Amino acid sequence: MSAAKPQSASAAPDKLSAAGSKSLRSMTGYAQAGVIENGWSLRVTIRAVNHRFLDLHVRVPDGFEPLEPRIRQIVRECVRRGHLDVTLHYELAGPAAVGINQEIAAAYLRAAAALKKQFGIQADPDLGSILRLPGVIGPPAASLEEELASVEAALVRVLAESLDHLDRMREQEANHLREEMSNRLRSISSLASHIVPLAENARPAFAARLKARLAELLSESQLDPARLAQEAALAAERSDVSEELARLESHVRQFESLLSGASDVGKKLDFLLQEMNRETNTILSKTSGLGDLGLTITELALGAKSEIDKIREQSLNLE
Repeated sequence: MSAAKPQSASAAPDKLSAAGSKSLRSMTGYAQAGVIENGWSLRVTIRAVNHRFLDLHVRVPDGFEPLEPRIRQIVRECVRRGHLDVTLHYELAGPAAVGINQEIAAAYLRAAAALKKQFGIQADPDLGSILRLPGVIGPPAASLEEELASVEAALVRVLAESLDHLDRMREQEANHLREEMSNRLRSISSLASHIVPLAENARPAFAARLKARLAELLSESQLDPARLAQEAALAAERSDVSEELARLESHVRQFESLLSGASDVGKKLDFLLQEMNRETNTILSKTSGLGDLGLTITELALGAKSEIDKIREQSLNLE
């Protein structure tokens, strides 16, 4: 990790503003950024996967808890949905990383001397063993408090940079999803266009079949032929799927429009997919039992339904 170029704290809002200009984005991604300055290194990593809402988990080293609200605020300004794991890594660099806490070392030596005197031990404490004891090597606790203010200023810059990298990755992933979903939307439109002439041909076939069936059932009683034809026509009208096909095509166009727009469309896409699925189910129910025409329509509608299900799986990753 290379040292970042010095930046002023005022540079961070510009980067956050840039991250806020959103295009279509996936909810899946990984990013990290870091800086080395003032004898310490700071690194932020972000892992993101899909989630119905914003589910934010922040991990900071001991002593850095006061920075967590600031981290959450910055992330919430840039991300709307997804499960995010944000981790802050802090390490001392240079001479400060191997400093000796003399007070702690002296306490260990006093304890060793007391044991030596009490039990008559002749051997002297081993310096190497003393240095390996907990807390002997490292910064004094006071140094962390002194650095916290400068660490926060660096954190704002590094976190903004990480979020910017995350946005780039999520946008790239969304572009792949957009292309694949657009192909499936075109497939749905094609399948629906093949159903249109079949459905028109099925209407007279349905009416004729219904009329013959009614005549057979009522052959022993008197039935007005005009009334019989009227009832058959009404039943055929109820089997018409032209409205469902028109609504399905309208939902496809709306879906394509949302894909070419900005982010935060995941819930709208999910609603449209529910409506598209409802239209195909209605088409299937209306055209069942129409012989060969009905079987062909069923096959085409099931193909559209399959494409809708595949689009739903992909849209779950969109913010």
